[in-house]
Amino acid sequence: MTKKLSYPKHKINVLLLEGVHKDAVKLFEEEGYNVTYQTSSMSEEELHRALERTQIIGIRSKTDMTKSIIDNASNLLCIGAFCIGTNQIDLDAACKNGVAVFNAPYSNTRSVVELAIAEMVLLIRNLPDKIMAMHQGRWQKSAEYSHELRGKKLGIVGYGNIGSQLSVLGEAMGLDVYYYDLEDKMPLGNATRTSSMEELFKTVDIVSVHVDGRPSNKELIGEEELSWLHDEAVFLNLARGKVVNTEALREAIDSKRILGAGIDVYPEEPKTNDEPFEDVMSGARNTILTPHIGGSTMEAQKHIGNFVPHKIMDFINAGNTSGSVNLPNLKLPGFEDSHRFLHIHANKPNIMATINNILARYDINIDGQYLQTNETVGYVITDIDTDYNKKIIDELKNVEGTIRFRVLY
Repeated sequence: MTKKLSYPKHKINVLLLEGVHKDAVKLFEEEGYNVTYQTSSMSEEELHRALERTQIIGIRSKTDMTKSIIDNASNLLCIGAFCIGTNQIDLDAACKNGVAVFNAPYSNTRSVVELAIAEMVLLIRNLPDKIMAMHQGRWQKSAEYSHELRGKKLGIVGYGNIGSQLSVLGEAMGLDVYYYDLEDKMPLGNATRTSSMEELFKTVDIVSVHVDGRPSNKELIGEEELSWLHDEAVFLNLARGKVVNTEALREAIDSKRILGAGIDVYPEEPKTNDEPFEDVMSGARNTILTPHIGGSTMEAQKHIGNFVPHKIMDFINAGNTSGSVNLPNLKLPGFEDSHRFLHIHANKPNIMATINNILARYDINIDGQYLQTNETVGYVITDIDTDYNKKIIDELKNVEGTIRFRVLY
């Protein structure tokens, strides 16, 4: 059979932003793609220009892939989120445009959890203030407001990948673990599920937030919620900056209604290391501020730098969408000596029948066919084991409801 890639690899342009791990660059270049790499993010205007010639983009948390950007990126095939969250990407727009989005949901979980544990130890011992005093030449030896972590009650808001692993490590360190999640999730170990956030806050000594940044979570925690904590409780947010009303948090710390806080994420964050950082939490007593580095360990970034490219290349090379956060998930067997047609379309009746009628009219026998749908789109992959009339391609591209069509070999 004559084989020809619909997208020759040397014509695929990859744009990697925000300093993703260099292993990603190496993997894409070894595959034969053209790679552009930079350590900062891009503005919307810059992205519009860059995506005119880009098939794959890799980002972290600071690059906003808006509906406008995605709708106008006609060549874009894939978005790789080199992180856990995907709130910076308009997933609905990507889905409707047939753009696959892949992330790394587990690769930096351990790193975030370890930072949370470290901050708990520092805060429950009231160490941030003591450390600062030492740097200022003041000796403040005292056990006041200093406690052991063992035996304390840890409350986790959001019992997903990170929250549940924090639950396990917290219990191993002698904490009694409680959690609250909108979904009915089974507890790990001896963790206790609470029926409301109010019950959780009124029960525990430490609160650690691990929810996503969906719009409904904006200012999930504010003045009322913080008032439920006792005056020697500590509060951690290593999730999303807009989840917490930071004005209310600062007031709770200044008025000594809580003991202290550890914050890794902020409502507004610098896009590069050269920009100044300004936030209402700056200078607060017994407060740890870190620059959104929960998942920023060499181990985590290396894992992510290897995981996401392999997912993207599996989609480009074979059509697999296993692990995609927005397209129907299909994991397919390998294919040899065959052509593979990839058809993403609006989820509406009769499209499959239309596709198969076109193939039948050209006397094409189907070697294998795989379909998966979600509420928005359908994704069908068809393998055929014979050469075909090129007019078939035009007809399949013009099926009513077609979003994107590709041929592999």
